[in-house]
Amino acid sequence: MPDRTARVVSGRARVVREVRAAGPLMARLAAPPTARGPWLTAVLNQGAAHRWSGRPVAVVVDGAPHDPPRAAGFLLVRRRGPLAVVELLGGSTRPLPGGRPTARLLARDDDAAELLAAGIVELLASLRGPVTLRLSGLPLGDPTIRALGSRLPTAEMANVRSTRLVDDLDAAGRVERSRDPRVVERLLPRFLDAEPDRRSRDFLRATARLHAALGQLEVAVLDADRGALLTLVDGTDRWPWLGIGADLGAEMGAPLVGLTVAPRAWPGLPWISPR
Repeated sequence: MPDRTARVVSGRARVVREVRAAGPLMARLAAPPTARGPWLTAVLNQGAAHRWSGRPVAVVVDGAPHDPPRAAGFLLVRRRGPLAVVELLGGSTRPLPGGRPTARLLARDDDAAELLAAGIVELLASLRGPVTLRLSGLPLGDPTIRALGSRLPTAEMANVRSTRLVDDLDAAGRVERSRDPRVVERLLPRFLDAEPDRRSRDFLRATARLHAALGQLEVAVLDADRGALLTLVDGTDRWPWLGIGADLGAEMGAPLVGLTVAPRAWPGLPWISPR
């Protein structure tokens, strides 16, 4: 029988295993590339390479034996002095594509979402000192956000409108497009040079190479090197990610949902050991 409680695991190696185990659930829920295994693994690898990047945590609602989990939330706990900040894994990693929700709290159904929300609340209660919860980049109608809102009366929910990069290179001239990892590697330095932040460059390099190796990244170059664009590709779905050079268009994208709980001290729960 499926579990009626969520379990919490922490640490990079254990969370990587949970990300892999949740692969079928991600596919079933049509999670975006930024909430799937390759992207989250790149986020975890970057965190492992930098000190003070936070502690990854997975909150998991197991299914029947040998089945994928019924729900999973991949989070990051960061310390700012005495304050513990709990956010979605990868939520503050840049660069992120715009125009649609980039994150997911994975839940197979409303019942699983309720159990996942309960597990997240238990995680908050297990942390020492004041704790704040900051979730962002989620889609409208997310059932786990709804369940969290009912359990956390001080939570504030907000919607923001995203901005989408428009691939209108074909209207500006001749464009060459390729998913060949060798072509991506040759042109990648141009995108890296446009990123002023070192950690963003490191993440872009690792994530672009990984998705290129999987055939999930396209690079497009406008004639005479007037512009270039990286696009995440998932089957027939195309998601413009990062552009340089040409004056690429932008338009309003999908609304994004966030939930914030102001810093507060949580009463300890006897069955959860403080960390």
